Amino acid sequence: MRKGLFLVVVTLVVGFIFSPCTWGAPKTIKIGINAPITGDIPKVGEGTKYAAQMWLEDIKAAGGLDVGGTKYPVEIVIEDNEAKAESAVTTNLKMITEDEVLVIVGPQSSKQAVPAGDVAENYGTPMISPWSTNPDTTKDRPFVFRGCFLDPFQGPVLANFIKEEFGFTKAAVLYDVASDYPKGLAEYFKEAWEKINGKGSVVAFESFTTKDADFSSQLSKIIRSGAEVLFTPQYYNEVALIVQQAHELGWSNPIVGSDSWGSAETVELCGKNCYGLFFSTHYAAAGAKGKTQEFIERYEKKYGYVPDDVAALTWDSLGIVQAAIQSTGSLTGNIEKDRQSVRDAMAGVKEYEGITGKMTFTEEGDPIKCAVIVRISEKGEFEFYKSVCP
Repeated sequence: MRKGLFLVVVTLVVGFIFSPCTWGAPKTIKIGINAPITGDIPKVGEGTKYAAQMWLEDIKAAGGLDVGGTKYPVEIVIEDNEAKAESAVTTNLKMITEDEVLVIVGPQSSKQAVPAGDVAENYGTPMISPWSTNPDTTKDRPFVFRGCFLDPFQGPVLANFIKEEFGFTKAAVLYDVASDYPKGLAEYFKEAWEKINGKGSVVAFESFTTKDADFSSQLSKIIRSGAEVLFTPQYYNEVALIVQQAHELGWSNPIVGSDSWGSAETVELCGKNCYGLFFSTHYAAAGAKGKTQEFIERYEKKYGYVPDDVAALTWDSLGIVQAAIQSTGSLTGNIEKDRQSVRDAMAGVKEYEGITGKMTFTEEGDPIKCAVIVRISEKGEFEFYKSVCP
């Protein structure tokens, strides 16, 4: 009797250990959101948070995230990086080691995304930055991805656009030398412009430091340089000051910007000073169609304003994360293994149809996608002007 009972117990234990059941699978999928809720660019953090909350609503409405026939509840862990590089690093570290998130969305700006990406890579945790265009964010980092085009693409796009649109031969650049994104993009633009117009055709290459608010000295030099156009790849809070001060000093030529102009607060802060100006970005809200229009209408109804490119790119990045998790087929409950599986799935994404365009990832974790040139209308709307593709 005892021998028979012993054999039954052993059989049950062995069967339990080696059965293909998912007893070790996680109870909840945690996704980290590393965003600037406070600091210099809080509107960027707000758009990130709102898009993430909308995405989570859809997951909950579906009863969870379906992975291999099992529906898992999803939790988003939103952490404030204060728009500081050091805070973005500690935020990633906390979410990875303490919260045990499966994947991280963010940070947004390159100044935070570049150092935070180093943490994600070292800890083998997939991370996707929706908005960081600096090449160093993903360079030599198999676990780090982005949802936007790169500055080596954006710089020439803008240089070519200005040349084709206006026929100018002399340009000026004003940028923040202490921030990865504007510094890198300023250099890519200068290289592309001088390739088109000849060495020395960037007649003024002026810089300032983060938190500076008086640009009169740099702008005076730019005006005296004989430049026909000013390129300034700055964030929305600085754009308003630069454009206003330039006009006050007598500048009447075009001012062109980059995707960092795409905030919902750019026109609110800049007003009529920005009407008629152009910038490159990831999508245009005015005249959008299909699921892009559906996203815009839903967001505007819920939060009271048209979503900027940060919100749209965050939405797409979460969609890519969702598709990657689901395509793994199963989750083991071993966080290291599951993170590796999700990373591999993200790297294999082909022709993902996002609201900011179709995306296929390169081996470096960068999407091949188009840029949009937007004109700020006399109504203060971001109007589609033209599309430029790789």
